[in-house]
Amino acid sequence: MKVSIVTVVYNNENTIEHCIKSVLSQNYDNFEYILIDGCSSDNTMNIIDKYKENIDIIISEIDNGIYDAMNKGLRISTGDVIGFLNSDDIFYSENIISNIVDQFKNNDIDCCYGNLIFKNINGSISRNWISKDFYSGLFQRSWTPAHPTFYCKKEMYDKYGFYRTDYKIAADVDLMFRFLDIHGINSKFIDQYFVIMSDGGVSNRGIKSTFTITKEVRNSFIENKQPFNLLVYLIYKFIKIIRQKNESTNNRV
Repeated sequence: MKVSIVTVVYNNENTIEHCIKSVLSQNYDNFEYILIDGCSSDNTMNIIDKYKENIDIIISEIDNGIYDAMNKGLRISTGDVIGFLNSDDIFYSENIISNIVDQFKNNDIDCCYGNLIFKNINGSISRNWISKDFYSGLFQRSWTPAHPTFYCKKEMYDKYGFYRTDYKIAADVDLMFRFLDIHGINSKFIDQYFVIMSDGGVSNRGIKSTFTITKEVRNSFIENKQPFNLLVYLIYKFIKIIRQKNESTNNRV
């Protein structure tokens, strides 16, 4: 089974090398690595060039945002299964891809996802993203798999579509909602850490991003002709934020 790993990057010279090394250190051989750069103006491309012999495809061109760049990666991927690793994230261990492949080989699934660790700028754990088995109705409760841990068969993207480029933050939530809840693809939660993520990504930036995510999730429900209860969503969202803050405080003690 061939796996495609896609990294999208723009002006991330401080972390891109760690990301690349993390991918290249995986102990599973049958994977391709695709790197999509949005014409970075810092030292990002010089760092990428150091590893060009080990990266299968490198594209550096202007795009229309992160989801447009991710769609480019999807279109050129040749793997049976596709996953994304953000340019400031790393794999939890060197056997993540081999573990994911085992899950696809041993289970009748179309996608899988796992857990994620957030680390702050000092390298300390700020919080954990522990997921759970999916069942219909979870997205209404402000639940979503951790997207950097989401691995899905290419045929599902070909059948049900790519990321919406008119969404600024929540196109990944929209895609997983469509795949899991609307189309009911077979999923499996793997109770293992997949990724170490830098705290402070696009979707983790305060009240403004929370408002944008909520708006886009609501639009996704409406456009997919699904009922959306804003009050229920916000209550679960608030509970989740409080839990995250408490966990962050406990991790600092």
